[in-house]
Amino acid sequence: MAANRPLHDLQHVEPVAANGLLHRRAFLAGGGALAAAFTGYRLSETAAAQQLADEPWSRKAGLRVEEYGMPSAYEKHVVRTLSNPQAQPRTQHGRTPHHLLHGTITPNGLHFVISHSGNPDVDPSRHRLVIHGLVRRPLVFTLDTLARYPMVSRVAFLECGGNSGLLFSSDPLQANIQAIHGLVSCSEWTGVLLSTLLEETGIDPQAKWVVAEGADSLALHRSVPISKALDDAMIALYQNGERLMPGNGYPMRLFLPGWEGNMNVKYLRRLKLTDQPSLGFYEARTYAPILPGGKAYQFYFLQEVKSFITHPSPGMRMGGPGFYEISGVAYSGNGRIAKVMVSADGGRTWAQAALQEPALPKAFTRFRLPWRWDGQPVVLQSRAWDEGGNAQPTRAEIIARRGQTAKPVTNPMAFPSQHYNGPSSWAVDASGEVRNAYA
Repeated sequence: MAANRPLHDLQHVEPVAANGLLHRRAFLAGGGALAAAFTGYRLSETAAAQQLADEPWSRKAGLRVEEYGMPSAYEKHVVRTLSNPQAQPRTQHGRTPHHLLHGTITPNGLHFVISHSGNPDVDPSRHRLVIHGLVRRPLVFTLDTLARYPMVSRVAFLECGGNSGLLFSSDPLQANIQAIHGLVSCSEWTGVLLSTLLEETGIDPQAKWVVAEGADSLALHRSVPISKALDDAMIALYQNGERLMPGNGYPMRLFLPGWEGNMNVKYLRRLKLTDQPSLGFYEARTYAPILPGGKAYQFYFLQEVKSFITHPSPGMRMGGPGFYEISGVAYSGNGRIAKVMVSADGGRTWAQAALQEPALPKAFTRFRLPWRWDGQPVVLQSRAWDEGGNAQPTRAEIIARRGQTAKPVTNPMAFPSQHYNGPSSWAVDASGEVRNAYA
């Protein structure tokens, strides 16, 4: 059987790209031998090889079961990083620790949060959603009335338009992946399709936009094309099976799969159908950057195809030469991930990674690739393609599309989100330290 192949067989597996990247089929061919070869791992010993000891926790009763389960105390380091821990009167960010997670679903307590004026303490019994404007029958919905409509669930990512913008700082930011890519997460969202509610109200043919407004103190609002509202837009009520967390819009939020995070309005209280966009603060200023030619780049909604390597990543240290698994996540607002390629020589040669099944549309897909590191310096990158043939751009392609020279910009927010999806570059030096090499 493949799992019983001797380790020396794996030593002769031919790399498919420079600096020791192996074919993804080595996972199947190597089996237990490959697992044993991974640095820091070894095959399980037989029961006869050692006698099990009774550790202290095996000799006494355990802790009581709590009303709401919490992670083990030994996992207390797996938390979000906060940009404004004292809740001063400015935006607060909570970034997902991708380097401490595996799989494709982000736990609710670790899902990224951006709160522009704090999380309002919404009383769900008094909260209302109004749909009005260019409709035949304006309606008001409570949580109870929404619960009577058919519920749908879908797994999808949510990403801030400025996620990964720190890659465009003048110098490579030496921080972990949480700081660089931590403003994206993936959950199962459950709620009522917006199209169902709009059918109830009746859409005036003149309606071209839906202006969504939240119940926070800023009354944050964004304009959504009616075509998206009638496609896969959702009034989300649940996240990973439980009510939305306060930081993610409790008791209801607009959810627009694959579109810019700021448009997914939290604490949703109003949907007004109009014949034109509102041109509110966020779409007229924050998400309308001035391009080099003097024109404003406005109304680009899609979060394009993207990937990044989470293991290894900056802040980690390799355990010395040996076999490793390169792992990361890929996603696209256009649909399913079809392919991920990994490079260990800064993008000169590439090897195709294995994708974790099922690959869901507009959701995280985890990729993995076996790697035999010889201890020499390398630069790791990944590139993804979605089912529509859209490719994660190279840095050169981003520069060409941006219409600028190769010099990094000093203001990471100077360009919209589709310019932040180039390959990250993680440099591994001879000591095993992993650093951000993007420049």
